[in-house]
Amino acid sequence: MSRSRFEPKKGEALYLQVKNELYKRIQQGIWKADTLIPTEQELISEFDVSRTTIRQAINLLVQDNLLEKKQGRGTIVRPQNLVGHLGKLKGFTEEARERGQIPRAKVLRSEFKTKFFFEQDILEVSETEPILLIERIRLADDVPIAIERSCWPKDIGELLQTHNLNEAHYYEILEQHNIYLKRAKETIRAINATLDEADYLGVRPGEALLEMTKVSYGMDDRPIEYTKTKYRSDKYQYSIELKR
Repeated sequence: MSRSRFEPKKGEALYLQVKNELYKRIQQGIWKADTLIPTEQELISEFDVSRTTIRQAINLLVQDNLLEKKQGRGTIVRPQNLVGHLGKLKGFTEEARERGQIPRAKVLRSEFKTKFFFEQDILEVSETEPILLIERIRLADDVPIAIERSCWPKDIGELLQTHNLNEAHYYEILEQHNIYLKRAKETIRAINATLDEADYLGVRPGEALLEMTKVSYGMDDRPIEYTKTKYRSDKYQYSIELKR
């Protein structure tokens, strides 16, 4: 293994500095989920520090649920939950990338629909105007994380359908066409997985899911997205920062 460019800084415990360097490798996806990290001896040689320092750094990452020690195997990188943040308008792709994961989608169906009266009302279109319905499984590092069901007005839908929806990142496509989101309203609740949902997500029927319903608005306050996403509760969490 090549030598690290690690250069210790004065005034901070050495094991904390090593821990931070190892943490970066996890966050940046250099060390992938469910893979073994280098051995203690390899890390000692790379960082030119003592075994105690390496063990202290690794133990901190184990306590943070970023690493896991496996008897007879070594230390592996634990799969990390995606984290959504209240107050930030982001898509699944952005959240996954921020965690160092590779986002992907699998389209279940994509079609224009009429008589979707509830969705048409939310999107403020007439009952005779078709809206685009897209249902996709969202994956991070090829692990199914969520079922996403989104509805779009006809003009936006026609734009999205010119792209490969297995690879499409909706917000990036919209911004490429000078369509920007201004705000969104989001509702969160706990539900239980149906038989079909459990099959798609690889969980047991009845297992708890996190359902997030979102209506997004353009710069002119026109509603342009209605999305209902059902997340695996063991793979996704929501972060809210409160101030007083």
